[in-house]
Amino acid sequence: MNQSRPKVKKSRALGIALTPKAVKYFEARPYPPGEHGRGRKQNSDYKVRLLEKQRLRAQYDISERQMARAYDRARKVSGKTGEALIVELERRLDALVLRAGLARTIYQARQMVVHGHIEVNGHKVDKPSFRVTPDDVVMVRERSRAKTPFQVAREGGWAGEGETPKYLQVNLQALAFRLDRLPNRREVPVICDEQLVVEYYAR
Repeated sequence: MNQSRPKVKKSRALGIALTPKAVKYFEARPYPPGEHGRGRKQNSDYKVRLLEKQRLRAQYDISERQMARAYDRARKVSGKTGEALIVELERRLDALVLRAGLARTIYQARQMVVHGHIEVNGHKVDKPSFRVTPDDVVMVRERSRAKTPFQVAREGGWAGEGETPKYLQVNLQALAFRLDRLPNRREVPVICDEQLVVEYYAR
């Protein structure tokens, strides 16, 4: 997903900080960008649901098509569709590379996967949308470990951005992690009212 729109502007438009850098800008200007950013907004039900869907999409940096596919899979799971959707998205390889502290942002995690630096169960995987299953072991490939971002990760440089979720077992020294089990919704650190997203797609 190549996105030309600056991350800070996008963060302000969606009302969430998408990168650590965006946090300070967002605190200084907690309103949408543009000359009418501070104006009073008329929010229809549709607009509220659309915004929530866009916020979720942005946090995983995925296309509309990928989002719709994830929703279709979530609908077939027993239980709450919204929670199943979050779990479905959280199983993406790039999302888990980020959660494990191997990358600073979802954008960096995606790049690491696309450039062939990551392997799953001993096999190179270069698809960020690869769905990790419980007991899969993910690690940085031997030939990539000397690269600066992974040296920073090994020293815990990215892990400070957020707490490691309980569904992952991480060994930063080995630049590896394992998905122990599927996550519970409350453990997934995304900002979203997933019920609004379900209502958007169910309309």
